[in-house]
Amino acid sequence: MKQKEPGKSYSHVGKPERICALITGATSGIGRATAEVFAANGINLILCGRRQDRLAELKKKLESQTKVHLLNFDVRDKEAVFKSISSLPPTFSQVGILINNAGNAHGMDTIQNGDPEDWDAMLNINVKGLLYVSKAVMPQMVERKSGHIINIGSIAGKEVYPKGNVYCASKYAVDAITQGMRIDLNPYGIRVGSIDPGAVETEFSEVRFKGDTERAASVYKGFQPLSPEDIADIIHFMVTRPYHVNIADLIVLPTAQANATVMNKSIK
Repeated sequence: MKQKEPGKSYSHVGKPERICALITGATSGIGRATAEVFAANGINLILCGRRQDRLAELKKKLESQTKVHLLNFDVRDKEAVFKSISSLPPTFSQVGILINNAGNAHGMDTIQNGDPEDWDAMLNINVKGLLYVSKAVMPQMVERKSGHIINIGSIAGKEVYPKGNVYCASKYAVDAITQGMRIDLNPYGIRVGSIDPGAVETEFSEVRFKGDTERAASVYKGFQPLSPEDIADIIHFMVTRPYHVNIADLIVLPTAQANATVMNKSIK
């Protein structure tokens, strides 16, 4: 795991001793890996998630390296989001980095056979949840005229694939919101960027296929997918660039993947 490089500074997102990164979906996958990389590099953490037991376990693991505060809420719950973030204690009140990572996919059906409950879940978490958390954090960044927002998108937000319909729509929305944020927050010197990964081996497919672990595992067979740590290292790289450098939009694929649907399963 990367240690803080000499000369790296987070001074443009707040006082170094008070810098906090707020990470949603921190209990697994990319969110958890990012928390671990940030902790190893001395960034104070506000870890958000629905699963309190996992949050507590992660805090216990990381608090020897940095300060950690937990917020237990569901990003779909607008009132809980605003109440939780407004309750941050002084040590954690200055959010210099926001990682909008919480997201999911439910089902993989043709549009005519799709389940409206799945549609609601994806749009509520991937789009509305991102907006709620951002709305709660952006005012302080605007007031300070500094900050960094990174939204976790997907290759599904760049090209639609068969049976991706509503999930792809939700990630296209994230792409549009990211671009809009970058325009609207530009006068305040706030950096806004996104990472759009291809195949990353996380709990994503297990959730998408509703607990069918065998089907979920088959998604990653025959090639080496990205790991959450691969994406976390890139996120850390993004937040440690000189402040005049903003990585606005980054597509990251495993070598075996050419686009959303083309995969070379002979590359291991």
